[in-house]
Amino acid sequence: MEPRLPSSSQTSPVDRRAEELDTIAAVLPMERRDELAELLTDQDIQTLKHLVNEGMGENTLRALTSDLAYLKAWSLAATGKSLPWPAPESMLLKFVAHHLWDPEKRKSDPDHGMPEAVSQNLRDQGFLRTAGPHAPDTVRRRLASWSTLTKWRALSGVFASPALKSAIRLAVRATPRPRKRKSAKAVTGDVLAKMLATCATTSLRDIRDRAILMVAFASGGRRRSEIAGLRLEQITVEPPIETEGSPPLPSRAIHLGRTKTSGADHDEAVYLTGRPVEALNAWIEAAKIESGSVFRKIDRWGNVSKRALEPGAVNAIVKQRAEMAGLEPGEFSAHGLRSGYLTEAANRGVPLPEAMEQSRHRSVQQASSYYNNATRRSGRATRLL
Repeated sequence: MEPRLPSSSQTSPVDRRAEELDTIAAVLPMERRDELAELLTDQDIQTLKHLVNEGMGENTLRALTSDLAYLKAWSLAATGKSLPWPAPESMLLKFVAHHLWDPEKRKSDPDHGMPEAVSQNLRDQGFLRTAGPHAPDTVRRRLASWSTLTKWRALSGVFASPALKSAIRLAVRATPRPRKRKSAKAVTGDVLAKMLATCATTSLRDIRDRAILMVAFASGGRRRSEIAGLRLEQITVEPPIETEGSPPLPSRAIHLGRTKTSGADHDEAVYLTGRPVEALNAWIEAAKIESGSVFRKIDRWGNVSKRALEPGAVNAIVKQRAEMAGLEPGEFSAHGLRSGYLTEAANRGVPLPEAMEQSRHRSVQQASSYYNNATRRSGRATRLL
């Protein structure tokens, strides 16, 4: 006699929430599904499902979910209680005090900043990695997420209170933290060539990593989440590009759908031509991918998983290939492919509007900063002597 399966009424609240999270798995950091099910309430899950149905961008929803999980964990560690809705002003001020503090003052006052017991609790759970104060932008983003989630619960928050704004402003002044680029160095054409040289064998891992690097760069410097989440259904075959005196170049389009900077109903597309298409085709054929996720995990025995790579894995691949190429891995990250694309376009004299069509940057100011740096470095102003 087969064992009787537990009915839905016998399912624990945590298991039920995990099953609910599975229904929106495509837009959540599912490597932490079980942790999220423990931390989030039924109402939290319904709020997230509502946001999915409203068409919120995948990256935005991932950030909201990640921030919500952190806020829940911090509240339990700092107060011993679940996160209140709406949060009182004192709770918001405590959050700022715990995350923006002066390292120098901490030396003379151990109670300044986040208490050690709280930080250790968060560190043990994997929520806290830094030992110092947080970046002001991270604190502002989490407060913004907190405010958004409060509004979606049809509640009024005090996130615009003068006291909170003043606390943030004073805390930022007291915790000088130089702004760093997401990737210290751009992965320009010469750097990319060195990384690609480490992918020279016919192993599945080399074929995959070569395709990832070439597709991410050539498609305008796609974000790591876009590369990790790329599905075969997003890729279409385009007519070959005719060239004078050479065979036609293969062409593919990647349909990005809604992105971080596009409108809700706008399906954006970028194009690949030549070598990146060949690298992508080689991976799809070698991995026997017929549908679903394009870039997947490979286990220690060389088997291709059905599961997609996580965004963090794309970052790890860039760092690993940089190290294999004899470069300093700490100076490169997946974002370096994005900044590297625009920097390389500037170095080769590609007009800014044309490069932005491929990178899908919306801010001319942000995109032009790479052009300005390249022009200043090689221009006449730097060679007066």
